[in-house]
Amino acid sequence: MVRTPRWIGRVGAGLAELGERLEERRAASERQHEARHHEAEKESEAAVGHPPTSEGAPAAPARPEPVTAVPWGVRVAAEAGWRLLVLAGALWVVMQALGAVRLVVFSFAAALLITALLQPTVARLRRHGVPRGPATALTAIFGFVCLGLIGWFVVWQVTANFGDLSRQLQGGTEQMKRWLLHSPFHVTEKQIDQISRKLSDSITRNTDKITSLGLQGVTVLVEIITGMLLTVFCTLFLLYDGRRVWNWVLKLVPAAARPAVAGAGPRAWRTLTAYVHGTVIVAFIDAVFIGIGIFFLGVPLAVPLAVFVFVFSFVPLVGAVVSGALAVVVGLVTQGVFTALMVLAVVLAVQQIEGHVLQPFILGRAVRVHPLAVILSVASGGLIAGIGGAVVAVPLVAVTNTVVSYLYARQKAAARHQPLPGTVGAQSPATPLPSPQDEAPDEAQDDEGGSRSP
Repeated sequence: MVRTPRWIGRVGAGLAELGERLEERRAASERQHEARHHEAEKESEAAVGHPPTSEGAPAAPARPEPVTAVPWGVRVAAEAGWRLLVLAGALWVVMQALGAVRLVVFSFAAALLITALLQPTVARLRRHGVPRGPATALTAIFGFVCLGLIGWFVVWQVTANFGDLSRQLQGGTEQMKRWLLHSPFHVTEKQIDQISRKLSDSITRNTDKITSLGLQGVTVLVEIITGMLLTVFCTLFLLYDGRRVWNWVLKLVPAAARPAVAGAGPRAWRTLTAYVHGTVIVAFIDAVFIGIGIFFLGVPLAVPLAVFVFVFSFVPLVGAVVSGALAVVVGLVTQGVFTALMVLAVVLAVQQIEGHVLQPFILGRAVRVHPLAVILSVASGGLIAGIGGAVVAVPLVAVTNTVVSYLYARQKAAARHQPLPGTVGAQSPATPLPSPQDEAPDEAQDDEGGSRSP
């Protein structure tokens, strides 16, 4: 029992002595390194100010550090490059995660758009004394019933006019064939028959592929039904409890950035609401005038074509071209070249009025996005996520533009020590936002004005 403490003490003393020796050696090494460094500096100064040494060989200049040898521009490019690579990798991971749950993402995005369309109605009913639950139920039922009636009407019109359309398509095909035979393109009947035979042969050879496409269509139909149900549920909860959802999202934001996010959120929601309302009004006007034009021109399926114009108008630029081209093709096949040209004239006239009068007047400055940004965003969204991406691209760009503009203005105001009046930015950055428990329990706050976040 006595030897163990003495043995430990001797080991400790030996370790202490070894540490002192290592410290002395490290100090001696540092002194030698400093001495060599001073000698090298003296030799370089002597080599610059004096002729070569007695041996005849000039003194070698000291080598610079590797970091100082790299040009400043290259270093900046390298620093920015690896950071961009990290951001690109993070963005790729996010895109892969969103692609794995694409159905959920599109359903929630559609629910946000529908909520932006219906939420002012809920707010209006709340201001007239209707409780939040009945106001949400009435608005949702009315909105979804209208959408269902529109879809049923389109299907009914197409089914009712399918026989007449088939006969008109056959007559239009024969008329087009006669026009090609007497056209200046020198097309012979043998060439037309060869083209028809090739089309029928290709359809016969690809019967299996067509069948597989039909099976895939069943899968797509199931996904569409699932997405519609998710959209309905998300819309109901956003209409009923959107304010609390927003407060919960704010809790996930770091405290330092919470005031900026809380100030940008309502502005982003107002932009989205203005975009959805303006797009619906513009699409309705386009559909009415184009439908009236093709109706008086005698084109069949005028009402379903007008509904298609309304639906495709939610895809900026591209949707108008596709819906207009569909109307022109139907007019060409059923009524001939002159009617098709007249339909094209009607479509172009309505689209010119839309671009130069309706959109600037209805949307105004609430949604100000450059046409180049619209084209690039629609193309990028279509390439990334198809039709859904093209629909969501422009409102996403509009909301991003609003948020960035607000944050930039807030940063400039903070730099000048002039907080934005009447905003969360007027608080100090360290001031926390009130939690939902600290707010008054008055439910009228949830939908006040119809322009806050959902």
